[in-house]
Order: sequence, then structure tokens, then C-alpha cells
Amino acid sequence: MKNALSNTILLVEDSRDDAYAFRYALKRSGIASALQVLTDGQQAIDYLSGVGRFADRTLHPLPFIIFLDLKMPYVDGFDVLSWIRAQPELHSIVVIMLSGSGEDRDQDRACQLGARSYLVKPPTAETLLEVFESVHSVSRSKQSVSDNSAIAVARV
Repeated sequence: MKNALSNTILLVEDSRDDAYAFRYALKRSGIASALQVLTDGQQAIDYLSGVGRFADRTLHPLPFIIFLDLKMPYVDGFDVLSWIRAQPELHSIVVIMLSGSGEDRDQDRACQLGARSYLVKPPTAETLLEVFESVHSVSRSKQSVSDNSAIAVARV
């Protein structure tokens, strides 16, 4: 699984309403990146593993950032995050946890498992823009993300 990260955003969210709100906020923020949406944790693991219907990396490229819902069917967000962090080839992918709850214990656990941030749903366009600008500045300073995964940000 030695694939370069793309400029793809992966949203793992089981609620259609929350996925719609995310898409809307992303559009309003002016962030020009492809969005892949999955509806459960097992799909996320399969996607990141490149197995089954996700085997074609031209159609399903590795994302540079994952927005991961906490409470989902089959495999929850904490289990997906733990799995991601156990895969050395996925360490450079930024993971942002999404939850309808702002409980401290959930935020602490997400941080301990390696999430970059924790957002209470639904995120606003301004919040997404801040996250992407932060990720972009960190990746520039560390130069850990390849040039083709740069984030295109246009204020609208």
C-alpha cells in the first residue's frame, strides 16, 4: 500500500443529514478538494486498505485528511482511528474526529488515539477553513505531505 496521498478528503459519516451539512460547509469554505463519503467504519477500513470495490486507487485515492464520525454502525470511529494509527503507511493522514457530543472523555480518548482534532457536528465553513489552513501550514513546515496533496483554498 505504498501510494502517495492525494488531495482527497474522506468523510466517514453514517448520517445523511450530517454528510449534507459537511458538503455544504465544504462548498462554502471554498476548499477545492475531491470528497469521498463512506457510511460506516468497516467501509473506511476497506477503503484505506484498498480492498474490494476500493482497490482502484485512481477512483479511490488515499486521502490526505479524514473526517471520522465517532458513533457509526459496524465499526465505531475510535476503532477505525486505532486501526489507522496501527498502519505505518497511513501515519501521515490527518484524522479529525466528528461527534454530536462535546464530552471531554471522548475528546481525550480521540487525542490519545492520535486524532489531530475533535469537532462537534456539524462543522461550519469557517471551522473547516481553519482546520485546512492549520493542516496546510503544518504540512508545509514539516514538508511531510507530497506536493500533489496541497490544499487549494479560495475565499469566496
